[in-house]
Amino acid sequence: MLFRLRGIIVGLFDNYPIGTRLGIGTDSSYWVGHFGGIRDGVALLTKAQLYANMGKPIDGIRPLVRIPICQITFVSE
Repeated sequence: MLFRLRGIIVGLFDNYPIGTRLGIGTDSSYWVGHFGGIRDGVALLTKAQLYANMGKPIDGIRPLVRIPICQITFVSE
């Protein structure tokens, strides 16, 4: 897939230092948390919470979330 290319991964996250508060979208929801880096094809978020696309929280805050790069639809600060 296109997202497996190293340049694309760097392009998504290059401007965000560790600890930056980000929203990372997937198909039907998005995570909001602090950027923890990229490792083994997944984006790491700390202190993250899952939200429905309508903006309502789905679950409580999790200490660490691993989101596969191939599932990411958007990244925003």
